[in-house]
Amino acid sequence: MKCPFCGHTDTQVKDSRPAEENAAIRRRRTCGDCNARFTTFERVQLRELTVLKQDGRRETFDRDKLIRSLRLPLQKRPVGTVEIECAVSNIVRRLEESGESDVTSLMIGEQVMAELAQLDSVAYVRYASIYKDFREVSDFNTFVSNLNEKLQKATAS
Repeated sequence: MKCPFCGHTDTQVKDSRPAEENAAIRRRRTCGDCNARFTTFERVQLRELTVLKQDGRRETFDRDKLIRSLRLPLQKRPVGTVEIECAVSNIVRRLEESGESDVTSLMIGEQVMAELAQLDSVAYVRYASIYKDFREVSDFNTFVSNLNEKLQKATAS
């Protein structure tokens, strides 16, 4: 593994442990040249995913981009990094298990909405405002009213 600080290729694993509910391995490494310490993660990848954008472009699926898209609406919310990582792992696992190598950005957006609905309702509304392209305050009101109805039905059951 190449050191992210100096580029030296001789790094040593100092500690390994399971992470993300045993879906990954977290490794603490030390560079033999500059003595810097850094963490890497090893995950199972079932298939190489390609994202089909709405404008027709194709991109290689980027897990880090997915993490950023979850962190943005979760800013200043009481949701930790571990919970975000678990949500991302759930999304990636469902996408890989779909059997398709090509996934649409809409499929990913729906998966993100589902995970945010479980994690934090405020972040869910924040994400929905962009994803569903809210234009006016009434769009928020309608969305939140529908959300409240769903929550009331769920608690009544």
